[in-house]
Amino acid sequence: MTADPGARGRSRQRTIAALGIIQILAWGSSYYLLAVLAGPIARDTGWPYSWVIAGVSLGLLLAGAVSIRVGRTIEEYGGRRVLAASALLLAAGLVVMAVAPGVPIYLAAWLLLGAGMGAGLYDAAFSTLGRLFGAQARISITQLTLWGGFASTMCWPLSAWLVEAVGWRGACLAYAGLHLTVTLPLALFAIPREARQQPLPRPAYAAALSREAPANRTLMVWLLAAILTVAGVIAAIWSVHLITILQAGGVGLASAVALGALVGPAQVGARVLEMALGGRHHPIWTLVVAALLIAAGLALLWAGGGLLAVALIAYGAGNGIWSIARGTLPLSLFGPSGYAVLMGRLAMPSLFAQALAPWVGAVLLSRLGAHAAIGLLAVLAAVNVAGVASLLLLVHGGQRSTANSRPYQASGTPDARPRPGARAPSERG
Repeated sequence: MTADPGARGRSRQRTIAALGIIQILAWGSSYYLLAVLAGPIARDTGWPYSWVIAGVSLGLLLAGAVSIRVGRTIEEYGGRRVLAASALLLAAGLVVMAVAPGVPIYLAAWLLLGAGMGAGLYDAAFSTLGRLFGAQARISITQLTLWGGFASTMCWPLSAWLVEAVGWRGACLAYAGLHLTVTLPLALFAIPREARQQPLPRPAYAAALSREAPANRTLMVWLLAAILTVAGVIAAIWSVHLITILQAGGVGLASAVALGALVGPAQVGARVLEMALGGRHHPIWTLVVAALLIAAGLALLWAGGGLLAVALIAYGAGNGIWSIARGTLPLSLFGPSGYAVLMGRLAMPSLFAQALAPWVGAVLLSRLGAHAAIGLLAVLAAVNVAGVASLLLLVHGGQRSTANSRPYQASGTPDARPRPGARAPSERG
């Protein structure tokens, strides 16, 4: 008997909604936590502000260290148990932070949070969707980023209210409670259970991932990793130092906050537009547009003048669809076989770079000034545009070289991955 397509669609939407709630709480209680709590923590404890901020860098370093193992586990078992482990790790880290008597225990809490971040943020969620839906996961990944876009919008006000009501330690305990009562049950009961998939031996694994000649595939992976890493550096410096940069340019605090608030809606708006297009284009074009928008936003910010709002909207829109391309492009280029492992490998250098980027940004601002620092970020963004253009040439070159061949996956079934400009069979009207 054929399964009801409507029931399958409802099941998929329930899975995406569950993952979306998990993403909002995971991002809000880890990556975005110190945006609100860092000041109260430093004032209440007397710990150096730099050491308080160092916690998130330590967490990102560990997230990068575990990313490959996370990818392999999702590839073999699916994402259900990994996301459940993330909820437990995040809850444990927040409890340890809440009771930390000094900096060493506080930093130990961030080690737990880092492991939870590595097992529960976008890369793990994208890998879970790839494992569940295979080559048809593109629209699901896009929909999930819409949920994730509300993480700071929802959790920053919640964190501020909790700090006022119960203090920063109480806020940590409240988030820990939300992980145990909301995200953990969602991971266990709303994410489908999957049968174990035996890991492929290395030659078969390479064949499963390889759509082009091996050397070409290796070059594409390295180039994609470099592009994502540079973008991660830009995003990390931007997110931490944006208000400082705007104020250094003569913008008042209230105006800087108001301008910064444009980034979030621009991200969500661009993601809605990408979703409305319904996969009518290859994800490489999403990456091209994202890179151009980010570069344009930074260039306009460097130029100054009366275009600050346009600069921030351009950057926000580019960053919004960049996160979609980060999940959908590897799936489209290399297929669902080994996708989770590949996502872990791509995440590792990016997370390491993001861990160091806020400190690098602080050095640039203190030694070069805001204008020169933004200029350097604009140069990095231009380098990324060149990298994306190179990747685009490789993708099209690979398509031409395989136009008359029939690449096969390790299972022996024809590879049905969409070509640039083509729509996946499941996405055709």
